[in-house]
Amino acid sequence: MELILNTYGVSLNRDNEAFVIKTTEGKQRIPVDGIKSIQISKGAQITSDAVMLAVENEIEVMFMDRSGNPVGRIWSPKYGSISTIRKGQLNFTFTHDAVNWIKDVICRKIENQQALMLLLKGKDDETDRVVDKNINRLEDYRNKVKALEGDVVNDIAPILRGWEGQSSRIYFSTLNLALPEEFRFTERSQRPAKDVANAFLNYGYGVLYGKIEGALIKAGIDPYIGILHRDDYNRPVLVYDVIELYRVWVDYVVYSLLSQNAINDEVYSVREDGSYWLENMGRRILIQSLNDYLDEKITIRGETRSRQTHLSLYCQSLAQRLKRYESC
Repeated sequence: MELILNTYGVSLNRDNEAFVIKTTEGKQRIPVDGIKSIQISKGAQITSDAVMLAVENEIEVMFMDRSGNPVGRIWSPKYGSISTIRKGQLNFTFTHDAVNWIKDVICRKIENQQALMLLLKGKDDETDRVVDKNINRLEDYRNKVKALEGDVVNDIAPILRGWEGQSSRIYFSTLNLALPEEFRFTERSQRPAKDVANAFLNYGYGVLYGKIEGALIKAGIDPYIGILHRDDYNRPVLVYDVIELYRVWVDYVVYSLLSQNAINDEVYSVREDGSYWLENMGRRILIQSLNDYLDEKITIRGETRSRQTHLSLYCQSLAQRLKRYESC
């Protein structure tokens, strides 16, 4: 369970071994058992006693901006030994194994995009023709990535970014075809979003960034040491690498919400500069839908777990892989 405080004026306090949420409508006492994280947006408050209760029970506390991105985090000192694995991370970034790892990440991202595109078929013959054509175009890029050679990631990074960007443009143009006409967009727009669909995608990715960063920290991995993304100062660049494996989860949830007429003009607002932002209702709908999706059990490589657990297990396996390079 996640406690999400994104309403202005709401506060989180402590009552013995439980949290208390205070709003203008009253109080709600929530036992600490079962709470995995606490997310706090601008305008909400948390007391130091509540923070201490979270730390004592290894519950992460995240402070989120309006786009859903984590801007600060408090976590338990009991999490994995980051100092040990950091040495392995630094050594790993300059190995050929890192080349194979990032190529696998991008190939799996493209495979995920192809799988979602297949779900778009059946609308009409013209859409099916475009979907089939673009799936084949993505397959060409996937094969190019698989065949690309380089001793270290820096040798192939510009090419990988170019091919990844091209395949993503093809993917989103295809996804756009299947959306209701009022939600179609001309291009992916980030900070700020230029339409409703991108506002939902941006916020969903922000929530997923937070979950991945938390899973990396708990596994003892430093999220600030990246592989492909290594140029952003003071940014959790490894999160930007790992999220490529899981972006499609947000894409599917957003596509489902937009396609099922679950969105109206009360869940978002448009500023004077033309940018689109989710309001409280929109954020609640998206967060709940995404959390429900992450809680669903799926089978990956013979293991049946919730999507959230699969994500955590992947980060743990990555930590073990990095640790092998500690003494290199």
